[in-house]
Amino acid sequence: MPHSEDGLPSLSVIVPMYNAGKSFRAFMESLLAQRLQSLEIIIVNDGSTDESAEMAHRYAASHSHIQVIDQPNGGVSRARNAGLAIARGRYVTFPDADDTLSSAMYSTLIAMADADDLDVVQCNAERVFTGGRTKPLIPTDRLRSTDVLDGPAWLSKALATNRYLHVVWMGIYRLSLIRQLDLQFEPGLHHQDIPWTTELMMNVKRVRYTDEILYSYYVHDQSISNRKRTGEKNVAYQRHYLKIARMLDEINQRYRDKVKISPELHRQVTKEALTVCHAIRREPEEQARQAIIADLFATGTPGRMVRNARGVRQWYQLLLWLGRIWRWRKR
Repeated sequence: MPHSEDGLPSLSVIVPMYNAGKSFRAFMESLLAQRLQSLEIIIVNDGSTDESAEMAHRYAASHSHIQVIDQPNGGVSRARNAGLAIARGRYVTFPDADDTLSSAMYSTLIAMADADDLDVVQCNAERVFTGGRTKPLIPTDRLRSTDVLDGPAWLSKALATNRYLHVVWMGIYRLSLIRQLDLQFEPGLHHQDIPWTTELMMNVKRVRYTDEILYSYYVHDQSISNRKRTGEKNVAYQRHYLKIARMLDEINQRYRDKVKISPELHRQVTKEALTVCHAIRREPEEQARQAIIADLFATGTPGRMVRNARGVRQWYQLLLWLGRIWRWRKR
């Protein structure tokens, strides 16, 4: 594969992979069809026990720009961190091994990055549901392509749509900035993209977004977001959201003297914590409900939600939910 003048690839594609199954072939074919020639592909086999591990090694054996890291199962954060440790590209990205990409995705994003010397470029995506129905991740009536913005301004604009997801597969990121910040993914944390992208954007000087749909995200019951949990599994899962709310609050505090912390950046702290409130209502087991409520108060989350709530609508939701939880709480 041709590389840039310094011999390094324009883009490092880091693919965490754990039991990707039959979806992995379609993903790899879409990756190999990329029009961008100057790239390296790093597949991190995170202890897969299905056929995807063997498939990954077959692809690496027949393509010089693909390499595979084999490691014991440690979760997507450790897999991404392992890829980051050896990445050589000017930019880096993190697609999921069970999705697919437009053949123009990375050539489009790299061209935008080169034209405007960007730290980050993000595109739109589509959800693909069982049966083939698709839906834009961010409808164009909510957000159109942008000019160059700084990171906090972009994140505020994106969050204001109420459709934006903190997912790292929707963009490319300047590797030197990630290394300068020593920015790692939090091991063991579900939805670790949320604090990672937030902290990165606090340091980004130049970012652009294109509303062109270049990524297809396949919605299925086995994904972490869509898996149904009750009882102790639900208690453990909600602790991730409580930790994310704390991490977001800490990021806001850490950067408040460096960048403008917009209402949207405050609001997302309370929004993430409110997902725990909804989970309490849906939890069928009383013991688990009380355990989640106990965690909510033990982590100081009600006060964190109050400090960060912004706008009449969110204040209404917050007061409604806190009132319910006080009534449900057994002391």
